[in-house]
Parts: sequence; C-alpha cells; structure tokens
Amino acid sequence: QVQLVQSGGGSEQVGGSLRLSCEVSGKTFRRDCMGWFRQSPGKEREPVALIYTSNALANYANSVKGRFIVSQDEATNTGYLQMNSLESEDSGMYYCALTGSTRCSWRPGDFAYWGQGTQVTVSS
Repeated sequence: QVQLVQSGGGSEQVGGSLRLSCEVSGKTFRRDCMGWFRQSPGKEREPVALIYTSNALANYANSVKGRFIVSQDEATNTGYLQMNSLESEDSGMYYCALTGSTRCSWRPGDFAYWGQGTQVTVSS
C-alpha cells in the first residue's frame, strides 16, 4: 500500500519561509515523478513544482519560480518543498503526489498517489 505522509506547513508572515515534507512508503522513491500542488477555497488545484526522482530535475510554476525549491532525499524516501519569500497568494492547502511512473505531468489527474494535504497560511 502506497502512502504519502505530509508534514510541515502552518502559519507564516509575508516574506517568511516554510518547508513541507512528504514521506513515501510502500513503493520505491526512485524512477517516479513527485508533484506539489496547492488549492485555495473556490479554486482548482494548481501545480506548484515537479521533480523527477531519478535525476532530481525540477520544474516550477511561474508564480513560485525563484522562491520555492523542491528537493528529495532518496535515503529516506522523502520529498521537500522549501518555500521562501512567501506571499499572501501562497496560502492554501498543499499536496504532494506521485505519478507512479517516470512520466511527469502538470495535471493532477495524472498522479496516482496523494498525500493528505497540509495547510499553509501566509498573513501580512
């Protein structure tokens, strides 16, 4: 049984930083694609960042480029999303997900496994 367990998040002021973690169990972390998504009330779930776990190649949404950093630790099967220079628009529920294959996608529907979500609230 594949499980993604998220931790981190919480409340922070504008300009601050937060780090999210996503620990994977039940499958190998390698040769997969991990995505980070966020969703605000009344809005669709939007992609934030992707990372190919085979080579740690990362891609970012324009809205977070230069501020967020996605990384991984193969030894612990854990992915991370470091969020810096937070803006109020970054508030929302954040999810990590795996496609279950080496294929990466910006579409939530292409991801087979999801974390439980963690709330991020950025206030001024």
